[in-house]
Amino acid sequence: MAVYKYAGFGRRLVAFSIDNIIINIVFLFLIIIISAAFILGSLSGDTDTLITHLTNPAQFTFIALLVTTFYIVLSIAYFTYFHGIKGRTPGKMLLGLQVLSAQGTPIGFGIAFLRAVGYLVSSLLFTIPLGFIWAAFDQRKQGWHDKIAGTVVIIRHDESEADGLTIPEPHPVFASPQAFEKQSHISTQVTVQPDAPVTGEKQAKADQP
Repeated sequence: MAVYKYAGFGRRLVAFSIDNIIINIVFLFLIIIISAAFILGSLSGDTDTLITHLTNPAQFTFIALLVTTFYIVLSIAYFTYFHGIKGRTPGKMLLGLQVLSAQGTPIGFGIAFLRAVGYLVSSLLFTIPLGFIWAAFDQRKQGWHDKIAGTVVIIRHDESEADGLTIPEPHPVFASPQAFEKQSHISTQVTVQPDAPVTGEKQAKADQP
């Protein structure tokens, strides 16, 4: 059986930071495209009305809320997609990490989505990322989002006999011909016990004609 170490807080933080950089780049790119399309479309109408709407505090709050929601949806989609496929985001690939279930099996899109939503719990509660910091002190290096989804993060390329996650190797469906022949040979062997010596009355009866 292969044993893999649980990924520590520092290594996971670097991988998570790389993923966040990628998400922010994609987010800014999409926001620029959406904003440009909206502005160009609005310029064909009344410009004064557009400026009035944008400077309205209520309208600005609505836009800020809409942008924040879009960022959260993009982040959840990002982590759900990559974790659901192979358990590895681009950041985790660079750091040699992988997300698996607590039993050592791959996770699907359902568990990946639950884990991604769990990021909100880990990052927003108490206004500090206490759920992420928890992984630095947990025995299995699990953050709150890991505990919610029942997952662990391992160092995939670092195999050792240290405390970690044991992944059972798959067993072959058919036995080899040598093993089958050996089993057949053993099963056909019969142990024959010698007859007990005949004594006393039985011996006398045996001597009669």
